[in-house]
Amino acid sequence: MRRYGKHTDEEDIRVRPGRKGSRPRTSIRPKHEDASDGFVLTVDRGRLTCLVEDRIITAMKARELGRKAVVVGDHVGIVGDLSGDKDTLARIVRVEKRASVLRRTADDDDPYERVVVANADQLAIVTALADPPPRPRLIDRCLVAAYDAGLEPLLVLTKSDLASAETLLETYEPLGVPFVVTNREELRDGAAADRVRERLNGRITAFVGHSGVGKTTLVNALVPERQRATGVVNAVTGRGRHTTTSALALPLPGSEGSDGGWVIDTPGVRSFGLHHVDPSRVINAFPDLVPGTAECPRACSHDEKDCALDAWVAEGHADPARLFSLRRLLATRERREGD
Repeated sequence: MRRYGKHTDEEDIRVRPGRKGSRPRTSIRPKHEDASDGFVLTVDRGRLTCLVEDRIITAMKARELGRKAVVVGDHVGIVGDLSGDKDTLARIVRVEKRASVLRRTADDDDPYERVVVANADQLAIVTALADPPPRPRLIDRCLVAAYDAGLEPLLVLTKSDLASAETLLETYEPLGVPFVVTNREELRDGAAADRVRERLNGRITAFVGHSGVGKTTLVNALVPERQRATGVVNAVTGRGRHTTTSALALPLPGSEGSDGGWVIDTPGVRSFGLHHVDPSRVINAFPDLVPGTAECPRACSHDEKDCALDAWVAEGHADPARLFSLRRLLATRERREGD
């Protein structure tokens, strides 16, 4: 009878030479110093499309990375077959440190974070002025996520031929968010793409927006050689069909291999959960208000009766509209999008 536990000795452990599993395990992992640099363009069911120099290759995540996610926008180290030939498969063995991470949760009570995109430096929030109508609460949530991630926001308002942008822009004027207003005719003749492109040059810009606002149509106009399917807005509900099912990074024309800029089209969202956001970081997007927090009580939410910002703003150090905007954004963390 074989013995186990504290009485076990080498005679009780039988290992056949040369068989799988006979090599002792080690925690030392290869450094892969010869790995090539790659940029993740899209992720689809475990297969990742990456740009390596001037080639598009397909890769999979190496087992040694464990549960670490690899997302669009990641700079990675890749080994294996990098020819880009059909049916070849390389391995991603390293994920470089991210400059920024845009996250969202499915809802505010969902603790599971979803990384939308890595290494972007600008977030273009695309909103239709009509058909479907704008959703300011969703815009606010996207702004909070952008500020939390350290991304600069850009408002892109579409379909101005159906409704005026004036009222919506007045709401966001105190925030100083840059914006571009377009209409459907400009989208058809290329004028809209030209004006939006001016805001994208030299940047990595993630595009977000709910279905039917014209987000992917705009991306198609910006990068016409890489058309993506576009949906049709339901005439009764005003809701569009989700047509972008995975994030996709696209180089602006003439910029591939250079610093001309990238556009990252993301799936349409119906909600933007902020469970992951620390409200104390949102104040950093309001540098004119930060000095006024010096006298705030510890762990101040900046939206309570003892907040020092009220007196500081009343003394004329900052525009009251800026404090109102800050608190409106902080409140989105506590209210559901449909409230």
